[in-house]
Amino acid sequence: MQRASSKKFLALCRKWPLKSSFLPIHFSTYSHLGLAQNSVKSSSWKESGRVSSEAIKGHDLIRLSSEPESSMDSKRHDEFSADVEKIYRILRKFHTRAPKLELALKESGVVVRSGLTERVLNRCGDAGNLGYSFFVWASKQPGYRHSYDVYKAMIRIMGKMRQFGAVWALIEEMRKENPQLLSPEMFVVLMRRFASAKLVKKAIEVLDEMPKYGCEPDEYVFGCLLDALCKNGSVKEAALLFDDMRMRFKPTIKHFTSLLYGWCREGKLMEAKHVLGKMKEAGFEPDIVVYNNLLNGYAVAGKMVDAFDLLQEMKRKGCEPNATSFTVVIQALCAQEKMDEAIRILSDMERSGCEADVVTYTTMISGFCKWGKINKGYELLDGMIQKGLTPTQTTYLHIMLAHEKKEELEECMQLVEEMQKIGLVPDVSIYNTLIRLSCKLGEIKECIRFWNQIEVNGISPGVDSFVIMINGLVEQGCLVEACNYFKDMILRGLLSAPQYGTLKDLLNSLLRADKVEMAKDVWSCIMTKGCELNTYAWTIWIHALFSKGHVKEACSYCLDMMDNGVMPQPDTFAKLMRGLRKLYNRQLAAEITEKVRKMAAERQMTFKMYKRRGERDLKEKAKAKKDGRKRRARRRRWGKAHNEASI
Repeated sequence: MQRASSKKFLALCRKWPLKSSFLPIHFSTYSHLGLAQNSVKSSSWKESGRVSSEAIKGHDLIRLSSEPESSMDSKRHDEFSADVEKIYRILRKFHTRAPKLELALKESGVVVRSGLTERVLNRCGDAGNLGYSFFVWASKQPGYRHSYDVYKAMIRIMGKMRQFGAVWALIEEMRKENPQLLSPEMFVVLMRRFASAKLVKKAIEVLDEMPKYGCEPDEYVFGCLLDALCKNGSVKEAALLFDDMRMRFKPTIKHFTSLLYGWCREGKLMEAKHVLGKMKEAGFEPDIVVYNNLLNGYAVAGKMVDAFDLLQEMKRKGCEPNATSFTVVIQALCAQEKMDEAIRILSDMERSGCEADVVTYTTMISGFCKWGKINKGYELLDGMIQKGLTPTQTTYLHIMLAHEKKEELEECMQLVEEMQKIGLVPDVSIYNTLIRLSCKLGEIKECIRFWNQIEVNGISPGVDSFVIMINGLVEQGCLVEACNYFKDMILRGLLSAPQYGTLKDLLNSLLRADKVEMAKDVWSCIMTKGCELNTYAWTIWIHALFSKGHVKEACSYCLDMMDNGVMPQPDTFAKLMRGLRKLYNRQLAAEITEKVRKMAAERQMTFKMYKRRGERDLKEKAKAKKDGRKRRARRRRWGKAHNEASI
């Protein structure tokens, strides 16, 4: 539905220009300590990336201190944009064919210069393979050397792809060729990537490896390690590390705050209170960040009485609650559908002289939209604009998600138009919502149009975008288009373990539609592009073929699987043996069995588990046949007795 106040809305937006910049990120991306991950190397590199206000768990917004962009920066931005897009298109087209890629980049006329490489890496987004291809090519250009920011961006990209061996190789290359560019922040990035991959020991090892590269870890670096572990569910290991390293690194309030946050995040408030006690013993008084973390712990655990008591305690101790403090409580109330109480807290907040910010209003709008009260969400949107606050992409996203539940595509598109009129560019989350809803409603043309807009606006579609697009097309039976997008995802290097569910759905759908050759083409694309496939991925493909009666093809791929050093699971082996027995193909069965025996011996495994599984399947099958015969015999006896009684 079109809001009655849309004209008033647009007029107000023109009246109040953008007053601050907001970046749509997840809470876990930045620490409660306020450490940004994109700080640059300088004499005060520890301070260069600090966030100006605390983040709130569950929100996708964090406010950064902003400075007006100079005219020189604007000119450089315009200068780079055309070249970045040209390079990006070339990378997408040729990155799997190195000779043609080098030739295309050479003939593009683009001059590699300071600032351009980093922009290209950012443009590639999650497609790390594209970024790495350009990184390697740029390093070979005469008169050009990678800068600190480029190396750091590349470490972040490869770490996100979990190519940790390549990261260490790059750091080693820096030590030999550009040792002056090595900084503690480089290793902090690597620590965070290890922590996000749950590789706790590897993250801690980075701390010990730093001195070998001329970087001595200090309290700040140690704090970043604790922060990374606590944010990624390894608070127990972080607490043990903190106790072990107390003599090496002097504890700071930020160390305690990280542990407090980690325990609150896990819902273990007793441990959080213990950390608070240790903090006071060490001579540190809790500040607003500490209180907000504890407040968030109470709120997430549903202990609202304790949360309200803590608010009063903060006031008594002279630590006045800020917008973040109240927003944490409001968010918890919204999650429990206590919207009247949330409104009351908002009123109390404003009466106490604490102005609600964009995050507070976005939280309220999210709550009302979540419970189906979209009109109330629009009222709050108008209210925040009247107070001079500018909505963000996330603000609109919550309203759009409510419309998505009601399958109201036109309303979603109207919201996008309003965003664009006030200078807000829809982000990837907005486009993902539009694509998902379009596919659900069968509007495939609209779906493809939205995808093209992502590319036109210079946004790199990530894994989520591809998964939404592919799943939507598969559900609508557009298998050819789904295959094309899946191949594009592979070409960008975005296929990883979490996407194997999408792979399974696509392959099964193709085989159900008797498009065997198309399914083989998809698998061939995966193999030729160098994707690292584990046992699960191979099992998906082999079981899909087997379930559709393509037993010989399944066996052939099982042999390929073992040739690639991946051992089939006992279930897979038993299925193939059962299928080959029906086909009386003893030769192929013997070949597979011999390879499995050999691989089991190499891995010091017993073949009995494979043999036992096959024998158990045969016994269960024989038992089922025997039970079936018994049931049929009982039916015959019962039928005969019934007929005699009737006579």
